[in-house]
Amino acid sequence: MDTSTTTPKPTAAALRGAAEPGILAEITADLGAGHDVEPLLRRFLLPIVSLAGAQAGAVRVFCDETKRLRLVGEIGLVPEVADAERLVDRHCGVCGVAADEHRAAWAETPADCKLRAATPGRGACEQVLAVPLTHRGRMLGIYNLFFETPTPPDAGVQAVLRAVGDLLGLALDNARLERENLHARLLAERQAMAAEVHDSVAQTLTFVKMRLPLLQQAIEGDDAPQALRYVGDVRGAVSQAHASLREILTHYRAPVDPKGLLHALADCAREFPQHTGVELEVANRAGAIELSAEQEAQAFHIVREALANIAQHAHARRAWLSVEAHDGLVEIVVEDDGDGPRPAAAGDGATHYGLAIMDERARRLGGALEVGARRGGGTRVRLAFPHLAPRAQAAP
Repeated sequence: MDTSTTTPKPTAAALRGAAEPGILAEITADLGAGHDVEPLLRRFLLPIVSLAGAQAGAVRVFCDETKRLRLVGEIGLVPEVADAERLVDRHCGVCGVAADEHRAAWAETPADCKLRAATPGRGACEQVLAVPLTHRGRMLGIYNLFFETPTPPDAGVQAVLRAVGDLLGLALDNARLERENLHARLLAERQAMAAEVHDSVAQTLTFVKMRLPLLQQAIEGDDAPQALRYVGDVRGAVSQAHASLREILTHYRAPVDPKGLLHALADCAREFPQHTGVELEVANRAGAIELSAEQEAQAFHIVREALANIAQHAHARRAWLSVEAHDGLVEIVVEDDGDGPRPAAAGDGATHYGLAIMDERARRLGGALEVGARRGGGTRVRLAFPHLAPRAQAAP
């Protein structure tokens, strides 16, 4: 009697069942490794097709603000079909049902799917299962699985396919968030760069622009001493603009006086009347305040922009600059006796762009900027922001 036994061969269903936990584990591992999402979708297309017992497959992602589906990978489709269906409307056929209802959808008839799939050497796959790739209610993509048989995968396989769709939807959502964060960082960097250029090179060139008519008048009036003075002003401003631009290109920041904010403001006070003809009175009531390099840079550029606005637009005769520190705040006030704040409709774009930069710099300081009318006429600009506690003095 033959007592030997024959080991039964595993069925296709048993093989698929054994593969189910493995594919979920692999996707989870790849998500943790941070792999690019579209290669990830293509890599798991074949295991998903095998798991479902399908004859062909395709994976699509939403594009154009989710109005269309873009083909990113396919298996078993003839080239003519794949080329013709690179982009489809998000409401097309069974994919539209899956997208609109956030569920796996089965195409009962060929009319339910405009993509007439075919596999090499085989007939048309008229039955289609569309598996949505979703995360937190957001539709991000679709897997299409094409079958020659009229029977859809059993409930267990469809449950695994939904789990796979959720995991890959998470990968797509992470990629979307990463793109949005990158865009936000690039936009912030561009805005910061624009602010640095505006508050250094642009202001210096504006001063040059204001000096050139005076230089021309001095030349036409044969006033050599005055012409030489204006030439010196222009030469110094161009040198300063060149140095600022070199600093920005090297360190992405306009240079600030290494001796600190108060020293930089004192230099401004000395140069401002010479360059503008507007008398500037400075009052430092803050004493020795301790600020970080970032605080000093942002505060200095705000003050310089306020003074530049006085020089260019206020038609003022006198200006005042005061610095105080109290209740954990640094308060800097710039005032003038000129025409007063300009209405938004009357201001030029450059002026309001400068005010927007000032306001953004104040927010970076964790403070606030106020621009309004000065009592007695003119404009008042007030900047207030928190500062570091002073260092304890060593005992004598």
